[in-house]
Amino acid sequence: MEGEIKNLIKASLSVLASLIYCHFISSKIPKGKLRLVSLLPIFYLFITLPLFFSYLFPNTIASLFISWLANFKLALFAFDHGPLSCDQSNSLLQFISKALLPIKIKQNEKYPSSQTPQNPPKLALNLATKVLLFTISVGVNDYKGRFHQKLVLALYCCMVYLLVDIIFGVFNATVHAMLHMELEPPSNEPYLSTSLQDFWGRRWNLMVTNLLRHTVYKPVRSSLGSLLGEWAPLPAVAASFLVSGLMHELLFYRVTRASPSWEVTMFFVLQGVCLVVELAMKRWFGGRWQLHWAVSGPLTVGFVMMTAMWLFFPPLIRSGADEHAIEECKMFFHFVKEEGLKWIGKLI
Repeated sequence: MEGEIKNLIKASLSVLASLIYCHFISSKIPKGKLRLVSLLPIFYLFITLPLFFSYLFPNTIASLFISWLANFKLALFAFDHGPLSCDQSNSLLQFISKALLPIKIKQNEKYPSSQTPQNPPKLALNLATKVLLFTISVGVNDYKGRFHQKLVLALYCCMVYLLVDIIFGVFNATVHAMLHMELEPPSNEPYLSTSLQDFWGRRWNLMVTNLLRHTVYKPVRSSLGSLLGEWAPLPAVAASFLVSGLMHELLFYRVTRASPSWEVTMFFVLQGVCLVVELAMKRWFGGRWQLHWAVSGPLTVGFVMMTAMWLFFPPLIRSGADEHAIEECKMFFHFVKEEGLKWIGKLI
């Protein structure tokens, strides 16, 4: 644990120094190829940085936040687009927060989450409730030997949703408290999705969705617009899911340290293909026919969960990464409990 803390400190200092360089030096270089070249050493550092961590969670968070999200934001920054662009008037602290953390400033957009037909009833869960449910899920996992494998995988689906929302939500709350910025929520009740477009575009992991929209979807749609016309969004959607699958494959490789099986890439490619079919059918019928949310909701969530059980979780289970993750959660809970009791003892 002591060695991991030292690695965390070294990595944090390296990242801070890199972002200070980006803010004060790269931002002064004309946008385009020259600024992109100035960022190449930072891209390399951010890609290799997670390899210094031996614990699963620091490795996973560094791979997601730094190797993927920060690098994609810096790629946009090279051409003066995205949240780090010079016209955003970012202070150094805002620049570092936006580059490093999974946050998105709230604003009126073309893709608000509320634009869903026949919105189902709300079942909002606050951060404290999600923490409680995740803690219970970790405890229930101790008895998974008594459950059918499908129930265990369904439990894993719920745990992934809760964990991602908790991690992103904690950073959202921290940045809001420090910088007083109004931020988008990390997700919008994905369990109430009424279609794949609703799930992937408006409800699940909104920050990553927005980043893929600007780094992959829009450039591909623009480049194919003259060739395919109104159908250009469809290959752009497929390309976004392919890139997401490849980035998840890299993340899984970092976590499992096993040769890629390409199952997780296939999971996202399958989701992209099915979403393209769904969009094409909606365009074909012109919105004249659609299922009630009470039917389309369970079908959508069920499809995502079943395909995740088939393709997303097997690489983690084969490598034992799921067990390692749960053990690290227990270690963290124990640490928080011990430190909490110490603080209570001091107060008493």
